[in-house]
Amino acid sequence: MRTVQRAVGKLCLGLDTSNYTTSAAVFDGRWGENRGRLLAVPEGAIGLRQSEALFQHTRRLHLMVEQLRAEGALGQIQAVGASTRPREREDSYMPCFLVGEGQGRSLAAALGVPFVPCSHQQGHIAAAAWSADREDLLDRPHLAWHLSGGTTELLYIKPAGHAVQGEIVGGTSDISAGQLIDRTGVMLGLPFPAGKALDQLSDEADADWDYPVKLNGLTFSLSGIENQVKEMMERGERPANMARFVLNTVAGVVLRATGEAQRRWPGLEVLCSGGVASNRRLRAALEKSCNALFALPQYATDNAVGVAILAHRAVNWEVCE
Repeated sequence: MRTVQRAVGKLCLGLDTSNYTTSAAVFDGRWGENRGRLLAVPEGAIGLRQSEALFQHTRRLHLMVEQLRAEGALGQIQAVGASTRPREREDSYMPCFLVGEGQGRSLAAALGVPFVPCSHQQGHIAAAAWSADREDLLDRPHLAWHLSGGTTELLYIKPAGHAVQGEIVGGTSDISAGQLIDRTGVMLGLPFPAGKALDQLSDEADADWDYPVKLNGLTFSLSGIENQVKEMMERGERPANMARFVLNTVAGVVLRATGEAQRRWPGLEVLCSGGVASNRRLRAALEKSCNALFALPQYATDNAVGVAILAHRAVNWEVCE
């Protein structure tokens, strides 16, 4: 675990306004600090409309920066970064990221420092590599899982200047692992997002089974598992057993896909990021069988640390805007 310290000298500020969390972070080349807040989702709902997410980010983002300032975590800012899209692709777009980009560009202009855009996914990978004490992975090819509320993608990662470029080589063909977990949790009356609560509930299970999801190359489907959960509920199955079933099933198919990927690309390390990657069963299975690397739990979920890291790297690479 890293020792928390206060900023000394120049820092880079990172902003991330995802579909789940508003966050701001600073990074000085070695140390990072993140402040974030989950978006408020009505009880029983499984997400927010983009208009509502955008509204909440607009009202809250400045509070995250002010919190860093109040805690003495802000120093001299040398660059401002923001996630501006979900992935590093031309057609990748989501309105909620406009808040972080707009405020980030304004802050950079007011401070007279560079603005560094990146994708939300690139930020996840950077935060995971740094928090696992393996920032060197950003400069070499590796495999990476992005396992979150809306994404279950296996990526082939290669360096791209100060950042990374990810090619999707596997993952789900329909709903993500996070969607399956959240929908199951909401059906069971758990708060959204439901990952942590479902993980805790699974400890009370008195049955331990899963479903062997079919693997098509490195791709798989999880929508049928949601239907099985609904059938279990109708039969009166214990909630804890349903939680264990879902988590075991997700861990099992991700583990098999990872093993197949390592056979295709022998020698490449596997890095895991995203909120689902903090699940204990998944982590234990991948660490034991695949020597996978994981972000620390506080940097696995949506956060701005990776954005600040990439901004810092961009300043040193001298390729920022």
